[in-house]
Amino acid sequence: MKKVLILTLSLITLSAVACHDRPVTFNDLPQKAQQFINTHFKNIGVLSAKFDDGNYEVILKNGTEIEFSRQGEWKDVDCHTTAVPSAIIPAAIRDYVKAQFPDNIIVKIERDYNGYDIELDNDLDLKFDKNGNYLYID
Repeated sequence: MKKVLILTLSLITLSAVACHDRPVTFNDLPQKAQQFINTHFKNIGVLSAKFDDGNYEVILKNGTEIEFSRQGEWKDVDCHTTAVPSAIIPAAIRDYVKAQFPDNIIVKIERDYNGYDIELDNDLDLKFDKNGNYLYID
């Protein structure tokens, strides 16, 4: 009985380790993720991609980092020093940033069930609710 328990625990541990940080190809990404990249980052190309802790992490050849859910929904787009494609930014957020920070660009956007976190090129972090209403500066 003890041997069966040890064997079972060993198999569980091995399967848990095997699920973390697994390299994938562009074609292994969910269809939604592939479409997102092809639409918003056309002709840039994927440098690397991996599946880690239930999410896909993609690095493009220009350094942009994108995180996708298991279903292929984008969660985080970090363009570092260039502007995040405006088409993925909700209109209310785009309008707010344009009005309040006309000399800055959005270089990172994160979304979750609570709303959006935006980073500007001046390192200012802004929080918005899920409807795109401004909440506060972080």
